[in-house]
Amino acid sequence: MKQNEILEDGHGRRFYYLRLSVTDVCNFRCGYCLPDGYQATPKGPDLSVAEAATVTRAFAQLGTRKVRLTGGEPSLRKDLPELIHNAKTTPGIRRVAVTSNGYKLPSVIDSWHHNGLDQLNISIDSLDDREFAEITGHDCLPKIRTGIDRALELGVQTKVNAVLLSDGAQARLHQFLNWLKTTPVTLRFIELMQTGDNRNYFASNHLRGSDIEQQLIETGWQLLPRALDAGPAREYVHPDYAGRIGLITPYSKDFCNSCNRLRISAQGKLHLCLFSDTGLDLRETIRNGDADTLAAKVRALIGNKEVSHYLQQGNTGGTQNLSIIGG
Repeated sequence: MKQNEILEDGHGRRFYYLRLSVTDVCNFRCGYCLPDGYQATPKGPDLSVAEAATVTRAFAQLGTRKVRLTGGEPSLRKDLPELIHNAKTTPGIRRVAVTSNGYKLPSVIDSWHHNGLDQLNISIDSLDDREFAEITGHDCLPKIRTGIDRALELGVQTKVNAVLLSDGAQARLHQFLNWLKTTPVTLRFIELMQTGDNRNYFASNHLRGSDIEQQLIETGWQLLPRALDAGPAREYVHPDYAGRIGLITPYSKDFCNSCNRLRISAQGKLHLCLFSDTGLDLRETIRNGDADTLAAKVRALIGNKEVSHYLQQGNTGGTQNLSIIGG
């Protein structure tokens, strides 16, 4: 197979970005995802280091430039530094990112950076210590912010993910804007998405990201061009702020038109969409270590990718919660 031949679906979308889940386990209890904590279910073992390397090599053949290691909470794997290193040293991969809740960040960020981490995304839904503890079930925001400060010292591009929740949204926005005055991170507001487990929570807490976006535009924030391997956020800058703001608005018109990413679950299933009805099991091919065959199978399956996630119609597919395949 030709190296770096860009993967394209039947709707003309090209895929430069792989989200590779390394575990579905999470130690937080966020109300919109795992309010009762992680519940173990019968499943196969998570991808091994060697299996994750096979996946990365296959996707690199298909033109993937960026790999994000996600979960669950990926820092719960002690071998995460090795996973980062293997992804970073794969020919064709230009950027390696990790999405984390930051619980272990101060003690692990130096190792992640040493092994090649380019970008870090940390989930912080509120800058108020008390409210953060209520949302996540952990009173550890100061520790997480210390870890973010260290990541910035090391030169790791750092983004902070905040799920938009209707109650108290304006107060949280004000806190975040004050923080961004002097903190060079990209804050990404993510519109709350309905999943199989959070229907009632979604109905009570959903806030459209377009409402926040209009406020930003009216106060001088300017939209930036989007990179080929960027995530789904529209990013804004303002001359008076050290940080940036991104918005991920999956309920907006034509959101799926710019999709450039595919997902592999921690059990080796290809998810063509976050809200696919089911994953396509590739574990046997992954286990055999044959990156060429795996790449060929992914190319053959990409034609099954739907034009939309159909969230607007209330479709949640097989996604019971976002920790299953890394949101």
